[in-house]
Amino acid sequence: MQQTTPYEAVIEQIVERAPDTRSFFLRLPTDQHLTFKPGQFLSFQLPGDGKILTRAYTIASNPEDMGLLEICLNLVPDGPGSQYLFTRRVGDSLSFTGPWGAFVLKQAPQAESVFIADGTGIAAIRPMLQRALNSAPQFPLHLVYGTDREEELLYREQLENWARENAAFRFTALLRNPSLQWNGSQGDLLACIEDCYVKRDNDRSRHFYICGIGKRVLELRDLLRKAGYERRAVQYEKW
Repeated sequence: MQQTTPYEAVIEQIVERAPDTRSFFLRLPTDQHLTFKPGQFLSFQLPGDGKILTRAYTIASNPEDMGLLEICLNLVPDGPGSQYLFTRRVGDSLSFTGPWGAFVLKQAPQAESVFIADGTGIAAIRPMLQRALNSAPQFPLHLVYGTDREEELLYREQLENWARENAAFRFTALLRNPSLQWNGSQGDLLACIEDCYVKRDNDRSRHFYICGIGKRVLELRDLLRKAGYERRAVQYEKW
């Protein structure tokens, strides 16, 4: 349920996901429960620069888990919100409202669907995928997940396990700056999507869910819509 009166949660666990990326696992009081949809975010009130900052972070956990709430974020050098959170410790309290946001997946998609995550955008995409996979999908699902380097692939082991266990699901990890040891896909995310879903065929029935930081999300949106995919079939969240 959406709540405008702030929740107060305690940090129960902190996990280092990558050199500059952490997950914070939050526990609500025993008399409170947060109902949310995959893809929604929380609005945190954080102290910084002598005032209270409002910062939005996507819920990276799954609604069905009924346990700790997870947010996953990277440290932004000039970002007072992330700098404050990266100084927090287990036992500290955080205040937030929510859930908010219309970039959601309520049930298994009714068409072949491509989930595109750029960097920490995987935080919103992963619970969407789990919802789709738990709903016995009738159509193919493909995750294209782009990062700079291999160590930045968050939740990699779980995503690879899902691909092994579900015939309907395919996972492509795409690196922009791979090491010499990397033997997977590499290159630009925009070029990859254009090659796979614009140039190779004329099927425009697919659905897309795109999440990431900055203008690349809008470039992906515009590429697909201009190629003939329905406007409502290309959903996106830009951070």
